[in-house]
Amino acid sequence: MSDVTETTGSTASASGDGGDVRLRGIGKTYGDFTAVHPLDLTVPEGSFFALLGASGCGKTTTLRMIAGLEEPSTGSVHLGEQDVTRLPPYKRPVNTVFQSYALFPHLDVFENVAFGLRRRGVRSVKNQVRDMLDLVQLGEHARRKPHQLSGGQQQRVAVARALINHPKVLLLDEPLGALDLKLRRRMQLELKRIQTEVGITFIHVTHDQEEAMTMADTVAVMNAGRVEQLGAPADLYENPATTFVANFLGTSNLIEAEVASTAGGEILVDTRGGRLGVPAGRCSAPSGTGARLLVGVRPEKTVLALADEAGRIPDGRNRVTGVIAEASFLGVSTQYLVDGPAGRGLAVYAQNVDRDPRLVPGAEVVVHWDRAHTFALDAAQDIEAGVERVEPATAGKDGRAERAERAERAERAEREEKAGKDGQTERAEQAGKAEDAWTADGAAKEAAG
Repeated sequence: MSDVTETTGSTASASGDGGDVRLRGIGKTYGDFTAVHPLDLTVPEGSFFALLGASGCGKTTTLRMIAGLEEPSTGSVHLGEQDVTRLPPYKRPVNTVFQSYALFPHLDVFENVAFGLRRRGVRSVKNQVRDMLDLVQLGEHARRKPHQLSGGQQQRVAVARALINHPKVLLLDEPLGALDLKLRRRMQLELKRIQTEVGITFIHVTHDQEEAMTMADTVAVMNAGRVEQLGAPADLYENPATTFVANFLGTSNLIEAEVASTAGGEILVDTRGGRLGVPAGRCSAPSGTGARLLVGVRPEKTVLALADEAGRIPDGRNRVTGVIAEASFLGVSTQYLVDGPAGRGLAVYAQNVDRDPRLVPGAEVVVHWDRAHTFALDAAQDIEAGVERVEPATAGKDGRAERAERAERAERAEREEKAGKDGQTERAEQAGKAEDAWTADGAAKEAAG
């Protein structure tokens, strides 16, 4: 379970001191709206840390307060022993990679990466740039312009340009969001490889659960400006502390239940679909007799059997009956939705190894699973918290989902424009003809020297 506790907001700790990033009571308000409630958060030095949450949860605002692009309303930011709360972005030992990479279109890959070094007056940059291009596997593309690169290659140029300045912390604000699915998955592994090789702290903001779990050592799940739960990806997935985490981080079947008895390290509960067993160690709520719980199981942990073959199910397994309402072929697996006394829309993911042609909508089935895979949460929580919803088609472009998406794009553009003016994206507006002349002069001096 996470060690998140409430103060006047949330406290989340993952390590001690050293070169850690430490947020102490940090919060952000805009008028009467609280974007981030005061929280304590420690990011261990050298770790890959993810802030995960839906749009508007406060994750990007938290990142921007670390970068110095937003001034905290309360609290402080420490990088190691240094209090950087009042320092401007360009004086902090951090660099940021945004979703739009802000590469200079008139400069080639080599000069884009060399930009930060030249700005600091470094005369000989050739070896450092070549080493960095080798790190991101772009050495042979050094003289290409950004428009000649793929999206993944552009993203690696942006990472190299940030890393060549040797920041203590690299901040990544959804840098893979503009890539297609296959490229995004490949770049997830690339970013993890790069972080492992350079060994500096990466703090990554994303709304993509798979992305966070693939890359991060530690994930902080945020909701409504608070950290809901903090921990290793596997622990968050297997032991969600709240219904929001259970539903947002993957998919969970949650069944309303009442405690019947507790004995031998197991809690027996009654549901509308029958009696189920829950390991006592996987229940995060009071479990006295009569207590109301939400019993959960992940869809991939469950198995479908036809009702007339229920006798073959081993004793001791949890089971509920129902009728298949939907069956969707997903390639590697088939997703079944089952309606029954225990609840509607219980999900089952079955690997497409030996597909049973009898498992079709309308078939009477038994959903069963090992009791060890069951967890339980406090029923006082919203059972639908964290469930991603799709707006009806009739909402069209005026629907809430479309409006939220447009607003998010506009907000991101405004923030990145501000970041450029604050110096974090290295002042792209100064990169016209003067930069061409300056770059050519720097290259000539290097060649002469």
